[in-house]
Amino acid sequence: MIELKNVEKSFGRVKVLKGVSFSVSENERVALLGPNGSGKTTIVRIITGQIRPTRGTVVVCGRDRIDESVKSRMGVVSHNTFLYDDLTAYENLQFFAGIYGVDDSRIRELLEQFGLWRRRHDLVRNYSRGMKQRLSIARALLNEPDILILDEPTTGLDVEGRERLFEAVKDYKSTLLFTTHNLGEAEELCERVVMLRDGEIAYDGEIGDVEETYRRVML
Repeated sequence: MIELKNVEKSFGRVKVLKGVSFSVSENERVALLGPNGSGKTTIVRIITGQIRPTRGTVVVCGRDRIDESVKSRMGVVSHNTFLYDDLTAYENLQFFAGIYGVDDSRIRELLEQFGLWRRRHDLVRNYSRGMKQRLSIARALLNEPDILILDEPTTGLDVEGRERLFEAVKDYKSTLLFTTHNLGEAEELCERVVMLRDGEIAYDGEIGDVEETYRRVML
């Protein structure tokens, strides 16, 4: 479902990715770990078509061009919520449902799932950071994507929000790429781990005891 071959990315004179190669199979769950600046979010932005690599090949859903047909098969949660502050929660999901051709019943299902149904008519600008993140996760699941990309999704979430997220992800069958600083979260959700250090892959294997592996490989 996702394949990177010798991917490099530079911003000016700074090379952020230095020949990264890995793949994620259908329905496989992979955690992407590494310290700040290691290249995790850059990889996410390349896979989702927000930026292009400087060199190398990226294939998603069998295509080497991340066009709208590929993007429609993805659900993405990142630092950017992709929400409209001047719309209500319901209107936000209704907007994206129109793009994906999703029935309104799916909107209610997700708002209830993430504890936002009672606040569905509130403007998103009046939501807390945690509530916005919950709505962002609902948006990502709206089209029942084949690929779910979670880039540090628990940032800003309270305990309830985190539990709702993990319950939804555990029950959802899809290819998962999950970036996080929390090793316990990676171990809970994923079966394989790819560790990045200074823009290069330092480890790629079964998740096992991820804390022990991280200390051994990264520290």
